[in-house]
Parts: sequence; C-alpha cells; structure tokens
Amino acid sequence: MNDHYLRYLEREHARLEAEIREEEKRLHPRHFLIGRLKKLKLAVKDQMAACSGHAEEREAA
Repeated sequence: MNDHYLRYLEREHARLEAEIREEEKRLHPRHFLIGRLKKLKLAVKDQMAACSGHAEEREAA
C-alpha cells in the first residue's frame, strides 16, 4: 500500500482517539460507544502495522 493510504490511516487513528477522549469527558459517557470506537481504532492500528510491514519488505528487497 502506498504512503498516502498510511497517512490516511494515521489521521483516522488520531480522529478516533480524539472522539474517544471527547466522549470520556461527557458527564455521562456512552460506554458502548467508547468500546466501539476503541475497536475501530485497534482495527486501524492493525491496518497501519500491515502497511508498514509491507513497506519494510519492499525496502529490504
């Protein structure tokens, strides 16, 4: 995958982190939403790791 996609994933990861922080600040945080956002953030992080792994393989070749 290309660098553009990796940058997109990094922005998405940061956006999800910000959304989690905002939800946690609420007087009555919606814990189901926080859990869902954390799962999405983890999935994005996994995609970032996969992209980074592919980039490292190309550089080694």
